Amino acid sequence: MITDASTLKSLNDYISRRIQEVPLEIKETFLETKKVWKCENELDFLYGYYVGKIEEATLHYLLKSTRASAGGYVDTFEIRGIIEEHRDALQNAIKTGLK
Repeated sequence: MITDASTLKSLNDYISRRIQEVPLEIKETFLETKKVWKCENELDFLYGYYVGKIEEATLHYLLKSTRASAGGYVDTFEIRGIIEEHRDALQNAIKTGLK
């Protein structure tokens, strides 16, 4: 469990910065999402995609910033919970990228 306030703030800041990059990334990358992947709801698909992508990047950031070994225990569900706190911002960023 992440109990250090400065580490938690750093993770939240990192996630916020990653979310700010999402609209541009979508515009540059996902031109025809439904043609490449089978998905009924593009917003839901991209939300899941970006939660996973941000989770992986956040885990890497956490391990690098705390200089923890890769063999150390990090609760990925806790990281996903922190990302879910930014749900509205991520959904809005995706919507902006899809316009």
